Amino acid sequence: MSNKFWKFSNPVLFKKLSGLISPLAGIIAILAIIPGLVWGVFFTNPDYKQMETVKIIFIHVPAAFLAINIYLMMTITSLIWLVRRHYVSALAAKSAAIIGLTMTIVTIITGSLWGSSTWGTYWVWDPRLTSFAILLCFYVGYILLWQAIGSLEKAANITSLFCIIGSVFALLSRYIVFFIDQGLHQGPTLSLDQEKNIDNSYYFPLILMLIGFSSLFIYLVLVRTTTELNKFKLKGVG
Repeated sequence: MSNKFWKFSNPVLFKKLSGLISPLAGIIAILAIIPGLVWGVFFTNPDYKQMETVKIIFIHVPAAFLAINIYLMMTITSLIWLVRRHYVSALAAKSAAIIGLTMTIVTIITGSLWGSSTWGTYWVWDPRLTSFAILLCFYVGYILLWQAIGSLEKAANITSLFCIIGSVFALLSRYIVFFIDQGLHQGPTLSLDQEKNIDNSYYFPLILMLIGFSSLFIYLVLVRTTTELNKFKLKGVG
C-alpha cells in the first residue's frame, strides 16, 4: 500500500492521476457550489438576530475551513519534501499557497462585513481573528520566499521550514475556539453536539458549500501543480 501511494511522487504518474481527478473535482465543485449558494441565499429564512447578514456564513465558513486546512496540507507536503525529497510535494505546497492566501483574505473580508453588522465593528483583536491575521502573514511570507529564491531546491528547503513554523498558527486558528474565550467571535459553526449546531435550514446548504469549496481546491491545486511541473521541467522531475 505504501509503495502504491509513493509511486505518485513520480511526476509522470502524478500528472496522469491529476488528469483523471481534476475534471471530476471541477464538476463536483460546480454541482455543489451553485445549488448550495442558491439554496443558502434565496431559500433560507433570515436569522431573528442577524437577519440577512447571517447568509455570509455560506462563504465565510467554507473559506475559513479551507484557509486553515490548506495550510495544514502544505505543512504535510513540506514535511514530505524534507524527509523524502519528492519535488511533487514541494510544488504542491507552492501551488496551494496562493489558493490558501485567497481563502484567508475572503475569510477576513467576509468576517469583517459580518462583524460590522453584528458587533458594530469590522475588527477586534480576539484570539480567532488575531490567529487568522498571523496566518495571513505566513501565507504572504511563504509566497514571497518562493519568489525571492532562484534555486528550486533551496526555495523548497527554506519555504518548507517556514511553513512548518507557521503551522502552529494554522492549528491555533482551527482549535482555539475549543479552549479559550472567543471574545466577540462565536464558537464552532458545526458541532457534534446538536444543541450547539446551527439550524438544519442552514446546515445542509452549508455542507454543500463545504463540499463545493473543497472540490474546487482539489481541482485548482492539481491543475496548478501540474503546471508547475511542466514549467520547471527539472531533470528527472518533469
